[in-house]
Amino acid sequence: MLRMTQNDGELDSLVRKRIRALRVAQGWSLEELASRARLSQSTLSRIENGQRRLALDSLVTLARALDTTLDQLVETASDDVVVSPMIDAARGLMRWPVKGDPGMSVVRQRMTEPPPDNPARMRAHPGREWLVVLSGTAILMLGHRRFRVETNQAAEFPTMLPHAIGAEGGPCEILGIFDRDARRGHQRPEAGADADAGAGDSVGDGSRA
Repeated sequence: MLRMTQNDGELDSLVRKRIRALRVAQGWSLEELASRARLSQSTLSRIENGQRRLALDSLVTLARALDTTLDQLVETASDDVVVSPMIDAARGLMRWPVKGDPGMSVVRQRMTEPPPDNPARMRAHPGREWLVVLSGTAILMLGHRRFRVETNQAAEFPTMLPHAIGAEGGPCEILGIFDRDARRGHQRPEAGADADAGAGDSVGDGSRA
C-alpha cells in the first residue's frame, strides 16, 4: 500500500480528487479510464469515492493512463509557493526560476532602445524562447525578418536563428520564458562583444536596457 506520512487524510483526498479531475478533463467516463488503466470500473469508482485504499500499483497504472507521473499525482504544494524575483536594477531585469523545471527561468525586462542595425550583434545559440509584450511595442529581428510585436502579443522562436529584440516608439516591457539552453546562451558573452551591448540583444542576456 502507498504510505502517506504527511497530512495523510488531506493527501488521500487530494489524490482521489486529482484522479477524477484529470479523468473529467480528458472527457473520459469511468469505464474508459478503467479500461485504459486495466482496472475494473467498480474498482476505479471506489478509488475516486474513497471506498477503496490507494494501492501503489493502482496509482502507477492510473498515472500512466492519465498521461502523468506518480510524483505529480501525489504532489503537494510546497511552503514557498510565492517567490520574489532576483532584481538587476542596472539592467532593468527581474528574473524568477521555475521550480518545476530548474533549467527554465522567467525574465521581465524594460527596453528603451531599438534593435541593432548591425547583424553581427544578433545572437544565435541552442534553445527556444517565448516572450509576451506587457506594454509598448517590441521589434523582434529573426534572421532576415523583422516582426512587430504589440502589447499582449507573444512570440516563440528557436534561438538557433540569429535574433535580437528592442523597443519601437518608446519604452516597452517584455516577459520572456527561456529553456535551459536559451538561458545558457544568454549567460555566455559573445566573443569580442561589448558587455553593455544595449537593448538590441534578446531579453535576459544581461544587456543594458
